[in-house]
Amino acid sequence: MCGWTVHRIGDAFPDDGQDVPDEEWITYGLDRSWVPLSKDGRIKTRDLEIRPVREREAVLFYLDNQQLRSSEMVDRLVMSRDAIHQAVAKGGPAAYAVRHGRIECTWP
Repeated sequence: MCGWTVHRIGDAFPDDGQDVPDEEWITYGLDRSWVPLSKDGRIKTRDLEIRPVREREAVLFYLDNQQLRSSEMVDRLVMSRDAIHQAVAKGGPAAYAVRHGRIECTWP
């Protein structure tokens, strides 16, 4: 996607990761220097799930609307590409909502 390497959870875990706790796939990705992207913004409010981000001083992104079509999700990411790169370079720990045309730091 636009020069990004995208790792789908289903490529690493069976059944598209349906039985994998969020903290497990987040840890798995962060340990490989991947930047996690979720459709569930509540992750940042649950200690077990945000702990790997905090411990690794990493950055996590989430889409602020779970009802978006796939093409809309991609559009939001592409529109926010430069801001996403800047947030990753800045480091964390931090969680960012990917909104229409912008990102917003929502945690800590």
